[in-house]
Amino acid sequence: MPGFLLHEGAVVQCAHPPGQAQPQAPKPLPRVRVGGEPLGGAVVTQADSYQVTGCPFLAGLLPSPCLTASWLTAATRVTVAGVPVLLDNSPAVCIPNGTRLNVLLTQQRVRGA
Repeated sequence: MPGFLLHEGAVVQCAHPPGQAQPQAPKPLPRVRVGGEPLGGAVVTQADSYQVTGCPFLAGLLPSPCLTASWLTAATRVTVAGVPVLLDNSPAVCIPNGTRLNVLLTQQRVRGA
């Protein structure tokens, strides 16, 4: 399903606000441009891992915060350096508790499928 490309500056949260998720080491891709300009930070691919901070989730009385997240699917027709890019509707699962990530804000110029 088409969606907007996810980039380094996107706002991503775990399902437990205020938990914030950030890509760990996206590779700057100076050749990826939107309207002739660099795309507001690096494009994020399925190979990039996300770290979650500030998650307050409890499993019963025990803390079980989201720590990292893995993306289950990505674009099927758009790749960067041979790796599928992430889209704003790409599903992800948080580790260790299995909840989701929510993309709240990303660039709105480039779509992928």
